Amino acid sequence: MLKTFPKGGVHPPENKLTSEKDIQRMPVPNAVYVPIAQHIGIPSEIVVAVKDKVQKNQVIAKSGGYVSANIHAPVAGTITKLDMIIDTKGYKKQCIVIRTDAKDPENFEEEELPLKKEILLAPDEILQRVADCGIVGLGGATFPSQVKLNFDTTKNIDYLIINGVECEPFLTADHRLMLEKAEEILVGIKILMYARNIPKAVIGIENNKKDAIELFKRLTADEKDIQVASLQVKYPQGGEKQLIRAILKREVPKNGLPMDVGVIVHNVGTVFAIYQAVQYNKPLTERVVTVTGKKLKNATNYWVKIGTPVKDLIEAVGGLPEGTRKIVNGGPMMGIAIKNTDVPVTKGTSGILMISDDEASRGEQKNCIRCGECVFVCPMGLEPHLLMNLTEKGLYQKALKEDILTCIECGSCSYVCPSHRPLLDYIRFGKSIVKKMEITAK
Repeated sequence: MLKTFPKGGVHPPENKLTSEKDIQRMPVPNAVYVPIAQHIGIPSEIVVAVKDKVQKNQVIAKSGGYVSANIHAPVAGTITKLDMIIDTKGYKKQCIVIRTDAKDPENFEEEELPLKKEILLAPDEILQRVADCGIVGLGGATFPSQVKLNFDTTKNIDYLIINGVECEPFLTADHRLMLEKAEEILVGIKILMYARNIPKAVIGIENNKKDAIELFKRLTADEKDIQVASLQVKYPQGGEKQLIRAILKREVPKNGLPMDVGVIVHNVGTVFAIYQAVQYNKPLTERVVTVTGKKLKNATNYWVKIGTPVKDLIEAVGGLPEGTRKIVNGGPMMGIAIKNTDVPVTKGTSGILMISDDEASRGEQKNCIRCGECVFVCPMGLEPHLLMNLTEKGLYQKALKEDILTCIECGSCSYVCPSHRPLLDYIRFGKSIVKKMEITAK
């Protein structure tokens, strides 16, 4: 029987339209717009000035503190502006604008790096390299990877879980990366196990990616400490706590972290980025992005330079299809609609989804009928209808007591609501207010 988490979950249409599309390389943009806050934590500190010439992979903003990350130039060129922009999540962020040097061959020659299996760095050097190269979690949270790896050694971490689930509908970036860079990912897993002395690793993959499961089972056939777990197709299987529960049957405590139950979790894209950083000193200046939508004729997966405007991706797939109503950063369940296609791809951009009128319509919002469907599907055991009502009424302290911060924002509640109530929207807003209240109280 396939493994899964016990509480809640839904089964939205998968719509993995690009699962068989090889990752293509996006043309280098004329300019990149690189936000200095692309990660959870403190924004990076700018170390360049307008008119400076920068080399590809040069640090342009250094880590601003313990929970922060370096940011590097995705292209060689000239700093033309230090500007404020709206990012893909709708927040105003400071940004470094680099005009690409069209005459620098380094911008247009991407060397295919050969597989390098031997690990030459010592554990402390690996952690420093991950920090130097600005690696953050690529599964959506964008938590600085060196912080996650720099855990208290008194904690008994006995499992490394690699998240290859990619349960969000439409997105296939991780799936394609697993198929095309499996051996590199496997070396990345060994790097992490060696760096932090973690005895066992499990690669979790949903059963709708049988080709990836078979590939990793073949590659790990002789690896006694690395296993592959086939998981039931159920959303949000890729949630960190849900994945740990599915694979190891360990329950992360409320307000706790995976390391509290002896586990570290990394996304497959993050592991590949760590492999490139450790083996080739390559910083995180590009990532795989799925550009998709039901009406797109050329939907595909791209290697995209961080800072590339979303409009460039849309042009690359033939432009906006007729009738497009929304452009979403991410997938349909957890993604956020963007208002302006000038916004740039960041380290956390996994997909750009174009949704038509009929797909985007939520239906007329009605009163809650107390059916309990939102409670039934919540993977965290919350009462989404109650959290929405408390937020509507401004009762944020009560919402905090009802564990609003425990919500993982998966959107399962909004998906099943027969009254078409925007449960997730309100809960997200409520969480943001509660977090601000907690910061102010400190």
